[in-house]
Amino acid sequence: MARGKIQMKRIENPVHRQVTFCKRRAGLLKKAKELSVLCDAEIGVLIFSSHEKLYELATKGSMQSLIERYMKCNPPGVQTEHPRDKQVMDLKEEISMLKHEIDALQKGLRFTSGGGVGATTLDELNDLEKHLEVCVYQIRSTKMDIMFQEIELLKNKEGILTAANEHLREKIEEQYGINSSTPAVLTDIQYPLWTNTQCPLTIQNEIYQF
Repeated sequence: MARGKIQMKRIENPVHRQVTFCKRRAGLLKKAKELSVLCDAEIGVLIFSSHEKLYELATKGSMQSLIERYMKCNPPGVQTEHPRDKQVMDLKEEISMLKHEIDALQKGLRFTSGGGVGATTLDELNDLEKHLEVCVYQIRSTKMDIMFQEIELLKNKEGILTAANEHLREKIEEQYGINSSTPAVLTDIQYPLWTNTQCPLTIQNEIYQF
């Protein structure tokens, strides 16, 4: 029969708690010894019971030697870097870079506005030149995008007007019996009724609205 999953919480019954502690402690120490033998690892285990009783295991040497070795690897004055500290350092570096870039841009603005080079170095002028080239490229790219959008809009309007014109021509031909072989130039002699006829010039349809 399979064992049920044990809920991870404090055992309220003191007898059951003590029995579980003894079993688990023995199993933990056994696993530590096996890991030390199989992997040639130096392991130290410290266990304090609820009654403040100490149980320890040092697979190689003594517990004191393990503690001294640990203290050498982790001196009290040296603390491991916290992830938040690393984020703060990254932000400080980014702020410093942005400040440097702002200073260069301000010098560039003074130079382009006729303020003279002043204390501007050759490297700063080279950076300003590269920055201006990037700005010009971005402006031209944005300008071309806007022009292409306007061209597409005009093409769409042209298509709508062409379709509306074709629709009106078909309506006129259908209403007055004009076929496609009729000359395109219309005169009052050919179509005398057009003078006094109310013909809407536009068709109320959402298709032709833009």
